[in-house]
Amino acid sequence: MSDITITLEDGPTGGRYVAVVNGHEAEMTFSKAGTSRIIIDHTGVPKELAGLGVGVALVQRGVDDARRNGVKIIPLCPFAKAQIAKHPEWQDVLA
Repeated sequence: MSDITITLEDGPTGGRYVAVVNGHEAEMTFSKAGTSRIIIDHTGVPKELAGLGVGVALVQRGVDDARRNGVKIIPLCPFAKAQIAKHPEWQDVLA
């Protein structure tokens, strides 16, 4: 779903990506492991947004940002880990 707007809330030790669709908020949270790695630890999509591709869009934004910033991803979140495994073109950002 390419029309999903995702915002980044970035802090010194971690942050989250947020998408609000049809009044419902989905998120993907991460922790920073030094300056060159992030740990994706949670992806949450409410049932009202199931099947709309919001979770995949959140992971893709994280991958795109990691690539752009020269950061590697450690996907501890089962959903993020599965999505990265399904997309060979994203695996260059794995730590």
